[in-house]
Amino acid sequence: MTTRLKSLALIAAVAAAGLTTLATDALAQAKEQFFPVLVYRTGAYAPNGTPWANGYVDYLKLVNAKGGMNGVKISYEECETGYATDRSVECYERLKGKGATLFQPLSTGATFALTEKAPGDKIPLITAGYGRSESQDGGVFKWNFPLLGTYWVAADVLLQHVAKKEGGWDKMKGKKVALVYHDSPYGKEPIPLLQERAKLHGYELQLLPVTAPGVEQKATWLQVRQSRPDYVFLWGWGVMNSTALKEAQATGFPREKMYGVWWAGAEPDVKDVGDGAKGYSAVTIQHGAEPQAKVVQDILKELHAKNQGTGPKEEVGQVLYMRGLLSAMLGVEGVKRAQERFGKGKVMNGEQVRWGLENLALDQKKLDALGLAGVMRPVSTSCVDHMGSSWARVHTWDGKKWNFVGDWYQADEQILKPMVKATAEKYAAEKKLTRRTPEDCQS
Repeated sequence: MTTRLKSLALIAAVAAAGLTTLATDALAQAKEQFFPVLVYRTGAYAPNGTPWANGYVDYLKLVNAKGGMNGVKISYEECETGYATDRSVECYERLKGKGATLFQPLSTGATFALTEKAPGDKIPLITAGYGRSESQDGGVFKWNFPLLGTYWVAADVLLQHVAKKEGGWDKMKGKKVALVYHDSPYGKEPIPLLQERAKLHGYELQLLPVTAPGVEQKATWLQVRQSRPDYVFLWGWGVMNSTALKEAQATGFPREKMYGVWWAGAEPDVKDVGDGAKGYSAVTIQHGAEPQAKVVQDILKELHAKNQGTGPKEEVGQVLYMRGLLSAMLGVEGVKRAQERFGKGKVMNGEQVRWGLENLALDQKKLDALGLAGVMRPVSTSCVDHMGSSWARVHTWDGKKWNFVGDWYQADEQILKPMVKATAEKYAAEKKLTRRTPEDCQS
């Protein structure tokens, strides 16, 4: 063979090897389901955003350690948002092109913005415990999934809890409830439900907005001291929560009469206040701190014992860590549910994952198998119900740890359903959307 022919043969062999490598890489990539992870590990909200992100990523790692989703491994990439809506949208735009088939914005403001984009991109949004409360209505919000609970659920359960303490709804008449809230779409979400219940039961609602990030609240708590409400509901996030508890202590407002939403009821909110937060309670989106849960023990054994954990070991099982873990679980189970219909062992696209999320059927047996016995209740979604569960509990800080008080509550559907439908219909009219047909629900 001449030198020229040898050279050509060598080039051909290299090219063939390159094509083989490319084909192998493509096949490897095709067997991975990409999970974008929008986080805020920096800025004013980092103390709360970081444990959520650690729990989320650890769960994805655990799934991979156990073989993936029916053999399909998970790839993921974090994108730092700083809890800013514009940066969240930038992360969404950048990561959707990498094969993202679901997003979890971790911000109500970002959810409002991405709700406009998701239908065109055919990418579902999981907003577990936040976002638009009316997006429970899957007939209008085809791509939104406020799984496990909305802010209307949280507000309703808190009101049920204090009404029970008072001795019944009739005892709420003439009472005063003050809402100290983050002045953002997030903080304003519970207001319609609180107003609706006020009309029904005759209590007075006082609205006290706090400018983000919430480090300055002296004027707010001066109003609380002057108006002397029977209860304060805290709808805060990040440093706003601990600041509120410190101001309540300074002004003498009893922490036993303070109740937070589930984003104001975790370890970062109370640990710097310590005994000063003793008696403060918060509604939980089902779970609380769950150090004994089997899934937590699995993560400690499979990841942290091998130095593969995402954050500090002592954080595993804490409230916000569990919130991130459960959020990841819901995404994974949505993909697995889609695989049951469209092919086990296959990577799912956005439309297929959307179907999976709309047909979630996490019964107790499945939850137990996932290591979530005692952590949460079953979740079952449908075309008309994209939330799937409206159960919640209340836990109280004893100065050192969170403890559940009382039994489970379920949000009152007689209150919620008409509100959800009316608000969803208003949104549909504004955006010129047509409610989904029964045929579309089967697609």
